[in-house]
Amino acid sequence: MHPAYTHEVYTVCTVAPMSIGHTLLGLLESGPRHGYDLKRTFDEKFGHDKPLHYGQVYSTMSRLLKNGLVEVDGVEAGGGPERKRYAITEAGITDVEKWLAAPEKPEPYLSSTLYTKVVLALLTGRDAADLLDTQRSEHLRMMRMLTERKRKGDLADQLICDHALFHLEADLRWLELTAARLDKLAAEVASR
Repeated sequence: MHPAYTHEVYTVCTVAPMSIGHTLLGLLESGPRHGYDLKRTFDEKFGHDKPLHYGQVYSTMSRLLKNGLVEVDGVEAGGGPERKRYAITEAGITDVEKWLAAPEKPEPYLSSTLYTKVVLALLTGRDAADLLDTQRSEHLRMMRMLTERKRKGDLADQLICDHALFHLEADLRWLELTAARLDKLAAEVASR
């Protein structure tokens, strides 16, 4: 390993969380909605694996309201608390346009728990090859699950599964490369 890179590590498939505020704003562009409707639509379109909590929707809407990106379009009384209907403002539309136009920063994946575990296993005399084999098995298990989900899913599900599968394939290549270089890495780790 090059001395300048001794503290850099490789990340296993982490994805930056999406901007929930921008996503909710984008959903409001089709027309005013209640918080419940926003949560339901978000979960249907984007939250298959991690649905939003109601509290997260309402705290986000409160922040967007405070920042002038949405406004209350109406309030309805019901059996429970009043239901606010939110509408996007011109400032909100401009904010969504800017967010959509800005490219996402490619993640260099230079921070990794897996890499850290490999090096610590080597430093402590444990079997790093077993660790890599265990991780490879876990990656393959996840790939099988995603492949099955992709096979049964609609186009949106297929695309998100493809995204995850491509990352897992890259991780598998890294696992194989690291396994092939394990003796060399062990020598470098021991020499420090």
